[in-house]
Amino acid sequence: MNNSGRRWQRRSYHHGNLKEVLLEAARKLIEEHGAFGFSLTEAARLAGVSPAAPYRHFRDRDALLAEVARTGFERFAARLDAAWNNGIPTPLSAFEALGRAYLAFAREDPASYAVMFESGATAENRGEAIQAAASSPAAEKAFNVLQQAAAAICQHLPENERPPLKLVAMHFWTMSHGIASLFIQEGSAARKIPLTPEEVLESGLLIYLKGLGVLPEGAAQETPEQNSQDSSEGAS
Repeated sequence: MNNSGRRWQRRSYHHGNLKEVLLEAARKLIEEHGAFGFSLTEAARLAGVSPAAPYRHFRDRDALLAEVARTGFERFAARLDAAWNNGIPTPLSAFEALGRAYLAFAREDPASYAVMFESGATAENRGEAIQAAASSPAAEKAFNVLQQAAAAICQHLPENERPPLKLVAMHFWTMSHGIASLFIQEGSAARKIPLTPEEVLESGLLIYLKGLGVLPEGAAQETPEQNSQDSSEGAS
């Protein structure tokens, strides 16, 4: 699990904010030990409350993790929606902003992201509550933003040549998730190439969109990697 290095300070507990204090503690423990590497008792200890206190809101650890995932998807969907901004100023530039927002969320909230996509989960410890969070309205809203983007990107293609929009959205999601997992969540992979995760995603999207035939005239045809190589050759 990638440790973002952010300082974490427990909120002081008072009547009415127990749930949020426990969620903050859970996110901290997830960053340190992984999504399934701690107990509800440990979350209570880090939150500074009694072992029995979490049961006022959560029946077990999986219920706490499910709430981390659900609230994470809410923030994630809002982040993607704001980045897409109804395709303004252009669908292509908004699509690129969408990709950057996806990676930024994974980088800035690695704990929620890990639980949202069940990083490190096995069939034995994958709880029903966590699976339910992944199909919640907030998760569906996040995917709907990607489908809206796919529709705008493909709108100028002849109708009989348009790929299924849901499939395009899924391709974007899997590409973004793969890069987030390799270069942000795992961390070590990012040190092996001289490109940022954003540059890797941008180059992949340009190749993908070119293959679909949706890049407008005059759009950049070089990937960030090619630009980097050209700059190095020019400097030498």
